[in-house]
Amino acid sequence: MRSHLLNDLTAEHYRRSVTEGVERVAAKLATTDRPFTGVTVDALSPLIEGIDLDRPLHDTTAALDELEDVYLRDAVYFHHPRYLAHLNCPVVIPAVLGEAVLSAVNSSLDTWDQSAGGTLIERKLIDWTAERIGLGPAADGVFTSGGTQSNLQALLLAREESKTDSLAKLRVFASEVSHFSVKKSAKLLGLGQDAVVSVPVGQDKRMQTVALAHELERCKQDGLVPMAVVATAGTTDFGSIDPLPEIAELCEQYGVWMHVDAAYGCGLLASLKHRDRIAGIERADSVTVDYHKSFFQPVSSSAVLVRDAATLCHVTYHADYLNPRRMVTERIPNQVDKSLQTTRRFDALKLWLTLRTMGADGIGELFDEVCELAEEGWKLLAADPRYDVVVEPSLSTLVFRYIPAAVTDPAEIDRANLYARKALFASGDAVVAGTKVGGRHYLKFTLLNPETTTADIAAVLDLIAGHAEQYLGESLDRAS
Repeated sequence: MRSHLLNDLTAEHYRRSVTEGVERVAAKLATTDRPFTGVTVDALSPLIEGIDLDRPLHDTTAALDELEDVYLRDAVYFHHPRYLAHLNCPVVIPAVLGEAVLSAVNSSLDTWDQSAGGTLIERKLIDWTAERIGLGPAADGVFTSGGTQSNLQALLLAREESKTDSLAKLRVFASEVSHFSVKKSAKLLGLGQDAVVSVPVGQDKRMQTVALAHELERCKQDGLVPMAVVATAGTTDFGSIDPLPEIAELCEQYGVWMHVDAAYGCGLLASLKHRDRIAGIERADSVTVDYHKSFFQPVSSSAVLVRDAATLCHVTYHADYLNPRRMVTERIPNQVDKSLQTTRRFDALKLWLTLRTMGADGIGELFDEVCELAEEGWKLLAADPRYDVVVEPSLSTLVFRYIPAAVTDPAEIDRANLYARKALFASGDAVVAGTKVGGRHYLKFTLLNPETTTADIAAVLDLIAGHAEQYLGESLDRAS
């Protein structure tokens, strides 16, 4: 079995095996004509359940043949222009190359003696991102597994910086359409059930700063401690961006940690046209960015950044076998000193190769394209009497609802939209997401593929309407 270990003796085996795998994926990408096959759980489960993992195939080609049947054939392909569902972007080739390199070398970014140059590359990218945000010369940060972990770490730092012994008194303020990880983080951090105060949003789905000011003042009057305000720069459902400058003013007034969840909107940091949409982010105490959402990176690639590097001490623990205290005085850089993780992939390499190949402007151009596509999609929806669209996009998300001319029962319209989404997914012709607005079911396009066109959007809208009309027709037949 040593023949499968990657080393100097197996380099040729490695080259052949990886090449064969790459050729399979390349062929699949070249011939995929829709984002999904429509395979069901019931159809696919028996194939995987029938595989005996204790009986290996002893052959890479045979294993790849099997993988075709259990994964590659029926995978959901985000590169397809009619994948319009979640915050999944198509990936750029330099980043995929980086993924191949980092997986093979397998550096662990917790300590210098496991990564060497990898540590310095990650630190350089953190400095680059902090400079793009405008956090100042004392800023720092670390790569994470994703926005949820970044938000958790940021709120952990805010909790510790609150200097309060009574966790029950701490309050976190976030808009009613903020990411669920805010409430999840509060629970993991030992805060009470009522710790997260939900601040109303306006029709534009942005946090109402008047309401935030009221909640902050009420918190103070009640003898409670405002721990953090989480402003969102790109909500998951609407792509809306909270009024960051006004929120920053309130945070300064009340002495509250300001965290900006820019997991989605961080693409604007590279934008050539729309950077001003996140003006005020430079005043944050901490920021979440997800390069695997709007920098076209493979999962995972995220980071949490802080204005004051000293605050990262709240996640610093020293182990004699790993990062003893003497290493600090010896100026040996260990990233584990500022991370919630210990063993950690060299995900920064993907972004590094992307920037060194395409440049930040190249990324920004792609993100600007999808933002402009969303504007065109908004115009299509606004002009289409079959649809009700919720809000004009700030980024690249459209939330809308099919409204039949002859049906007025909201519950029946809900069912028609749910059916249309399910039927579309089953057909494999396109993939769209769904959410609720005001308790009613809506559909959602998350546009992150520059190859998607307005013609694709129009075609998918026709498909949705067709499925919804089919459902309503069958519903009328059942009722008669």
